[in-house]
Amino acid sequence: MRGMFRSLRGYNYRVWAIGALVSNVGTWMQRIGQDWLVLTQLTHHNASAVGVVMALQFGPQVLLLPLTGYAADHFNRRRLLFTTQALMGVLALGLGVLTVTGLVKLWEVYAFALALGCVTAFDSPARQTFISELVTEEDLSNAVALNSTSFNAGRMIGPAVAGLLIAVIGTGWVFVFNAVSFGAVFGSLGLLRREELHDKHWARHTRSSLTEGFRYVWRRPDLRAVLLMLFLFGTFGLNFAIFISTMAVSVFHADAGRYGLLSSSLAVGTVAGALLAARRATPSIPLLIIAAAWFGIGLTLAAISPNAWLFAAMLLLIGVSAQTFTTSTNSLVQLSTEPAMRGRVVAILLAIALGGTPLGAPVVGWVADTFGARWSLGVGAAAGLAAVLVGVRYLVRYHALQVRFDAGRLRFSMERHVSSPLQGEG
Repeated sequence: MRGMFRSLRGYNYRVWAIGALVSNVGTWMQRIGQDWLVLTQLTHHNASAVGVVMALQFGPQVLLLPLTGYAADHFNRRRLLFTTQALMGVLALGLGVLTVTGLVKLWEVYAFALALGCVTAFDSPARQTFISELVTEEDLSNAVALNSTSFNAGRMIGPAVAGLLIAVIGTGWVFVFNAVSFGAVFGSLGLLRREELHDKHWARHTRSSLTEGFRYVWRRPDLRAVLLMLFLFGTFGLNFAIFISTMAVSVFHADAGRYGLLSSSLAVGTVAGALLAARRATPSIPLLIIAAAWFGIGLTLAAISPNAWLFAAMLLLIGVSAQTFTTSTNSLVQLSTEPAMRGRVVAILLAIALGGTPLGAPVVGWVADTFGARWSLGVGAAAGLAAVLVGVRYLVRYHALQVRFDAGRLRFSMERHVSSPLQGEG
């Protein structure tokens, strides 16, 4: 257990983790409140409208990609986080005031989602790579995993609290609470010991700084494979807001409280997946393949679940596999990327993970509206299988993966170092 939580031995990371946990609870409360507001108060169970909100919120991850990665590599990340967190708090408060006073309209939710997406596009790569300033390189994989644990602990706590608050005092106060929670991040950023930050790898500005990240990834077949797997996984598989809300409302006829509990079931699985990732020294592509396979199996079983309790049980499996995949992808990319390029490569990773949503969420929402909520989960299951095929193709091509039957058992073998990933083989 000491190895699982080893990053917390450092003062800076420990302070950061406390503030981040409080803020993560508020963030997940807002996500649940926003989806519930659109689905039940501003529309009549319109999953496509939820998809539009998700598209507007995550679309800027793609549109602003060159600028966000550049900012994370060239600007002081601590100061950048002060700015982005303040803006996100103001936006949460604004939406909360409109909702509490009963003045909120659907187009206003769209506008707030777009504005939040623009700010988050700068916040996310800076926040992810800021972890490398809080710990040593040896503890980076563990710190990334614990950061995901905090994020998903917020996913576990936030939806349940949001469901309770919505039922008791209304949706608007969920947004107000989120605005207040950003104060915890300000406190943690202010308490950091700046002389102990590991900020030795700032990138130098060149005329090609904005596009250098793309060229770096293109020369790395391992990164190309991992990011393509993430694109398929994130675009069509990580649409949990649509999956859970439509299943809860249209299939199981659940109220806000049960909807929050279903979301928390997923979160329990994601916390477990993040903790398991924290125990691993180094992630690998075979691990990503296994996680993607279990993700597809979990979504398939969830799609055919006859009641909410079995659906919640499948959400646990889905949460473990999804978090294993995403956390391991983040760690693998950061550990295998040069420190001076880390911000731009992580920005590409986040743009793919979150920015793929504008493509996938409307499609998944349309499938849910047209064919039913269960079929939308089938889309996610197919995405998991497609990610498996991409990973297997990479291992066959670059690591000579072979599959054979031996004494009635399926066995795998591959060479670890067939060629350097920096050779740029296509």
